[in-house]
Amino acid sequence: MELSPEIEAYNNSLSPAERKIALLLYEEICRHLPEAEKKVWHRHPVWFLDGNPIVGYSQRKSGMNLMFWSGQSFDEPELHKEGKFKAAEIRYTDAAEINTSDLRRWLEKGRDIQWDYKNIVKRKGVLQRLK
Repeated sequence: MELSPEIEAYNNSLSPAERKIALLLYEEICRHLPEAEKKVWHRHPVWFLDGNPIVGYSQRKSGMNLMFWSGQSFDEPELHKEGKFKAAEIRYTDAAEINTSDLRRWLEKGRDIQWDYKNIVKRKGVLQRLK
């Protein structure tokens, strides 16, 4: 699976262990959200459906962070609340920690359960459920 140039540059900036995690996440996200637009957004790889952010990953001191913008609505205990809106995350320190069955299920929920982050500024910080 070919990396987009800007995401490839991001992944190449990572340590070898982080790069292995990022490449596995990239491959799985692209496989299960093939219709999503992918780009580096706020310095991290993010996938969008109809302009709405769905999932992305980023390097953190405590490992690679995988975030789902609407993840708090997924009812998945492995995903932990992130921030003041509806996002949830999981962190990985090794690619072997990634359960691809869980990831596939979360990506399906990301497609089916969405809050409208695309228009959050227009709505002055108020999120509305899209799906």
